[in-house]
Amino acid sequence: MDVRSAAAAVLSGLGRTREDMEDLYRHLHQHPELSHQETTTAATVAERLRSDGYEVTTAVGGTGVVGVLRNGDGPTVLLRADMDALPVREETGLPYASTVTATDGEGTAVPVMHACGHDVHVATLLCAAGLLAASREQWRGGLVVLFQPAEEVGDGARGMVEDGLAEAVGTVDVAFAQHVLPLPAGIVGTRTGAVLSAADSMRITVHGRGAHGSMPQAAVDPVVLASMIVVRLQTVISREVAPTEPAVLTVGSIHAGTKSNVIGDRAVLELNIRTYDEQTRAGVLAAIRRVVTAECEASAAPTAPEFEMFDRFPTTTNDAATTAKVAAAFRDHFGERAIELPLQSASEDFSDIPTALGVPYTYWGIGGIDPDRYRAAAAAGRVAEDIPVNHSPFFAPVIEPTLSTGTEALVVAALSYLAPSA
Repeated sequence: MDVRSAAAAVLSGLGRTREDMEDLYRHLHQHPELSHQETTTAATVAERLRSDGYEVTTAVGGTGVVGVLRNGDGPTVLLRADMDALPVREETGLPYASTVTATDGEGTAVPVMHACGHDVHVATLLCAAGLLAASREQWRGGLVVLFQPAEEVGDGARGMVEDGLAEAVGTVDVAFAQHVLPLPAGIVGTRTGAVLSAADSMRITVHGRGAHGSMPQAAVDPVVLASMIVVRLQTVISREVAPTEPAVLTVGSIHAGTKSNVIGDRAVLELNIRTYDEQTRAGVLAAIRRVVTAECEASAAPTAPEFEMFDRFPTTTNDAATTAKVAAAFRDHFGERAIELPLQSASEDFSDIPTALGVPYTYWGIGGIDPDRYRAAAAAGRVAEDIPVNHSPFFAPVIEPTLSTGTEALVVAALSYLAPSA
């Protein structure tokens, strides 16, 4: 039996389960949960997996859920979905829009929304898991379905690994994950090599000497110092990174001072850096420290600067052989809807899981935007203005064909390894 015929047989049940999947998606969208707080989502996942015959392990890395289904001899495939939402107030106007608020890690009440599409990921993986469980005669091997918490804060995958994930999943041969993106719904995009950037956030505190605003000669002004640092940091990317090597450095936040006529004694800058290989990553981070230290010395700062790293994500680099195999199966199933995914500047922590397990992986994208809307925006040259992206309060994937495409992609990818070759 080949992948195409096995996929057709498994997916023949999609019509019967589509309505349930769509209802589940609306429920998840309307009841989002912040990172490390995904208790209700995890309970829903565990209940559904048990009803489909999976051996379920809960509370892995906090709220993570792992389902394992053994079905004879053969390779074991891991499929992963992330579950957490964001502190964003939804403005889509949908009848199933979130009105949820929650308390974040700082004790602050915040609105919560599935602004990144993780509700799509959970719904499609649960549907794919159910379809594969109901069609065991079409495949052989092991299937691991993993529902991960806290992707948005970059430590959910690592938390599952540190909490005994390897014991929960057993031997795994390959790992897959997908993400809904602001592309036309129905599209499935794969890419060999780097697909998502590494991300590093850095908090820098520079110290000055406070004084009255009318007496600047008595001060070391941290606002001027911070401003010089911001300007100088622009040259790290433009003059120290090769033009052929993509990298982004953003100074997203500066805090200094309390009053117009008071020169403060410190400034705090927060930076975000995106890179695609470890050499560039190390070089950019080292350059930032060098520039900041030099500017502090040039300003006669009384104290050395302080550097704090946080919210760090690994590079997502797809294995060539694995990606080629999955991409071929996608082309066979989706035809012209299977495309090469452009390089993405977003970041993910999924790769921490296959890296820890020592297995190859591939990560692909599915479109979530109404195709007619996307075409109209593209024709007008207004995609950036008219198409909401992930993390926007207006980001809301169209239910179909997004959900069906995501389910089909997971099933086809799994069967590219699990379908018997003869």
